[in-house]
Order: sequence, then structure tokens, then C-alpha cells
Amino acid sequence: MAKKREIARIQKGALSPDEAETLFATVDHTGHSDEERARRQRAHRKEKGVSLDIDPLSEEDPSGSNVGKVITKTAVSFVVIFLAIVVVGQVAFGFIRRANTSNLTESVTVRTVASALRGGVEWGNGFTQFPEDFSVQEADENTGRVEVTVTDTSSENALECFAGSGVQAQAFAVNCLLNPNINTVVYHVNVHMSEDGEIQQSALFGFLKPTGDVTSYITYVWTKTQSADGVQLSLHITGLDESIQGELRDKITTSFTPVQILSGN
Repeated sequence: MAKKREIARIQKGALSPDEAETLFATVDHTGHSDEERARRQRAHRKEKGVSLDIDPLSEEDPSGSNVGKVITKTAVSFVVIFLAIVVVGQVAFGFIRRANTSNLTESVTVRTVASALRGGVEWGNGFTQFPEDFSVQEADENTGRVEVTVTDTSSENALECFAGSGVQAQAFAVNCLLNPNINTVVYHVNVHMSEDGEIQQSALFGFLKPTGDVTSYITYVWTKTQSADGVQLSLHITGLDESIQGELRDKITTSFTPVQILSGN
């Protein structure tokens, strides 16, 4: 009876002890078939009692898992692909923007001027943006005159408004004056003034607009004259009253400037 139970426990097709020994002799500690690695690990086990030494500073997983390497490769690949997409996107956006930007040197109309103020104009190594609140009073190649008005809602004080609007006016005016039919460009700058006479600016990333009265602040008048010596561009700035001049002077000449330090004030 016992012999029958023993025979019953032997499954059909099961490996004999010798066959099992031969099979597992080619399997390393991770369960993968690698005869040479398994041989080294058996020799190491006979010598030191373990199949391999574990180095805590080693990047190799003792279990043989390569999940860490896969994660690293995936992360690096993701970063590289993301950066490539960003670069390609920027280049494509630049080409698209240049293609859609009005070329004021070729055509000056109310439509092209409004498009330039809305999308910006090329200046330096990039584009110069303008305030989103603007109006075009005149843009006519027959009269040779362009006149626009913008409302600055991003500047905090007179110095920021003066510096920022000066760059905007120069970029816009030069683009217009390069048109042979344009000789005068007038760039008016308005701001929102509080009851205390302070410049108000947008808040919450531009979502909250200032509520103060819209006041004329600075006007830049660029003119072009042609002579035998070439083209001359001239700038005339109006609107800088005593109050604005005093505020600009206070912002530019602080207690840390060399003029104030040397004067002892």
C-alpha cells in the first residue's frame, strides 16, 4: 500500500533528482539561465557561504532586477524629449510670429498698425510687446503720419513707465519710419491715476484692471528728415511736468547713487 502511494506521488513527466540538479546548475541566484554566472556563484557559495557579496554602494541590484536602470533611462528620455519639444516649439513659434507680424516698413495702414500693436514688432533679438489697451488715431502713408495711444497698466511708478514706454515707442517708431512714406510717429502713453496722484497697475496677473482715471502721461514724437547726408531721426518728448520730473529724479538719484554719496546728502 505504501509503495502504491509513493508511485502515485511521482508525477508524469517530472524531473528526476539528477535532471533537476543539472537544470538548476545553469540558473543564477536571480532565477535566470546563465551557466557561467551560476558556476561563479556556486564556487563563491562554497568558499564564503553566500552566492555573492552585497555592496551597499553598488548601483547593481543584488536581486538582478534592472527596474532602477529602466526608470532612469525613462526619466532621462522624457527630459530630453520634453526639452526637444520646447526648443522646436519656440523655433516654430518664432517663425509663425514673424510670418504673422505686420511689416510696417512695407505698408502702414490702420489695420497693419493695429496688428503690430497687438502682436508686437521685431526689435533687437526678439519682439517688443505693447500694452493691450491701445487705439490708432491715424495711420496714413499719404500724410506720412502715424499716431497711436496706449494705456500702461503694468508700470508701478514713473520711472518704470518712462523706461518701458520709451523702449516701446522707439521700437514702434523706427519700424514705422523705415517706411519711406512715413515721416512722423506720435506715441501717446496714458496711465490710470488714483485720487492721490499715484500710478495704478493691474493686479492678479493682469486680471484685475486699475479703476483710476485715465490720464495722459507722456508723449513721444519721432520725426524723420532726409538730406544729402542720409536720414536723421529725432525724438521730442512732451508731458514731463514738474511732478513727473521730481518723481523720476527721486527714483534715479537715490541715497545709494554716487552723486548723493559724494554730495553728502
